[in-house]
Amino acid sequence: MTGLPVLLVAASGLAREVMSVLAHAGVPVLGFLDDDPALARARIGGHAVLGPLEAAVDHPGSALVLCAGKGAGRRAMAGRLAELGVGDDRFATVIAPGVYVPASCRVGAGSILLAGTVLTADVTLGRHVVCMPQVTLTHDDVVDDFVTLAAGVTLGGGVRVGEAAYLGMNSSVRERLLVGAGATLGMGAVLVRDQPAGETWAGVPAGRMEP
Repeated sequence: MTGLPVLLVAASGLAREVMSVLAHAGVPVLGFLDDDPALARARIGGHAVLGPLEAAVDHPGSALVLCAGKGAGRRAMAGRLAELGVGDDRFATVIAPGVYVPASCRVGAGSILLAGTVLTADVTLGRHVVCMPQVTLTHDDVVDDFVTLAAGVTLGGGVRVGEAAYLGMNSSVRERLLVGAGATLGMGAVLVRDQPAGETWAGVPAGRMEP
């Protein structure tokens, strides 16, 4: 967490959830940034939309949290901010009260861990990872940058989740498997074999969904 005022990038449902965590921790919210012109000067939860993403450079004394729900969206935002000279030191890591991060675990810049997230031992989370409520990450899991783990996701030990993958609500992954970069695992799915990059799988056991 940070003591700096926070700008929430993308006026999304996730942003409102993050705002609740920040309020509980006593971290001030400066406002929102959003590219949607319809939201210009709007107020959300008592905080103003201060402009598009590029307005981040107008508030150098603030920390940023990328709140797009999909990893690809967060990745695009991070790329645009990097072009403006915004580095990892500007991003706040948001960890809900009661979430314990053991010393053997690492959480990357800008990641969000909402209520009930569990990390057991030697878990590595990359940059801008989102863990929705009640996510369970067990020993030696590696979750790459921009991954989204929806509410109730459970990973067995030694699982690797590739960049910008999306795991749907209450899905689970057997130990020592790979979820490829950009893959989508459907709600309630049970993954018992490696899932290739970019594919959408669903079901019990999970299998590839045809386009």
